[in-house]
Amino acid sequence: MPKPETANPADRPASRRLSHLLHLARFLQPYRLQLVGAIVALTVAAATVLALGHGLRFLVDQGFGTGDAALLNRAVVVLFAVTSLMAASSYARFYLVSWVGERVVADIRKAVFDHVLRLSPRFFEVTRPGEVISRLTTDTTLLQTVVGSSVSVALRNALLLAGGTVMLVITSPKLTGLVFLVVPLVLLPIILFGRRVRRLSRASQDRVADVSDYADETLHQMQTVQAFGHEPIARARFARRIEIAFETARARIRARAALTGVVILLVFGAVSTILWIGGHDVLAGRISPGQLSAFVFYAVVVAGSVGSISE
Repeated sequence: MPKPETANPADRPASRRLSHLLHLARFLQPYRLQLVGAIVALTVAAATVLALGHGLRFLVDQGFGTGDAALLNRAVVVLFAVTSLMAASSYARFYLVSWVGERVVADIRKAVFDHVLRLSPRFFEVTRPGEVISRLTTDTTLLQTVVGSSVSVALRNALLLAGGTVMLVITSPKLTGLVFLVVPLVLLPIILFGRRVRRLSRASQDRVADVSDYADETLHQMQTVQAFGHEPIARARFARRIEIAFETARARIRARAALTGVVILLVFGAVSTILWIGGHDVLAGRISPGQLSAFVFYAVVVAGSVGSISE
């Protein structure tokens, strides 16, 4: 009786629904206290970054503009205090989020393994062992990246984007209007390249599963391989799968690098143009040097946030 054909990962329907990540919620529930602490630390860190822009405006207009040395000294002390608070909150955010990510992935690995043990024999006839191993190791590691860093970075940059935008409007509505004229130019490559990155990421994981499956199959039949002198063929086949996985990963890296580069070029090119326009407003007396300094600071914060979210 012929052995049933093993499942091909490419035959599975691809899903682009991020809502599937909501299934992680039940693994996060036991660590609500740590998550609340991480969110508080994240909010404080974002708030301190935004406060630095206002402090910069005050320093330029009041400290440098008036030539008051005492005021300059107080401003430096306050700046150091705010920076220390930002460092402490960033430490707390990174530690708590990373801890939760590692803990959740450990729980997920145990849950997945328990589930695999309860599956029917038919599942193991049509599914490659290497693919199951890849899901238990590589894929769960990606989940750790999502839970332990990506979500935290995305939330932090979303707060900076929202807060920075508000501060831009408060500092100079005219220049802020110019900023939003270039937003569509930034969003377009994010949409186009983002789809390709997601598609290549899935393909890269499937190719890693191919490598794991062939290695598992060869190692389990090593006595047969050695008995028939099959080592050179096994070596060549494994090398071919490794190279295919590498080429797929390289395509993913190239697409992601292109996305990051294009976004940075567009965002900071726009910041340079707005700085040029704002400089003429300062010379004409329409805004103060402190306002322009604060605006540039917030523009860089917003631009950096957009670039990070695009990744």
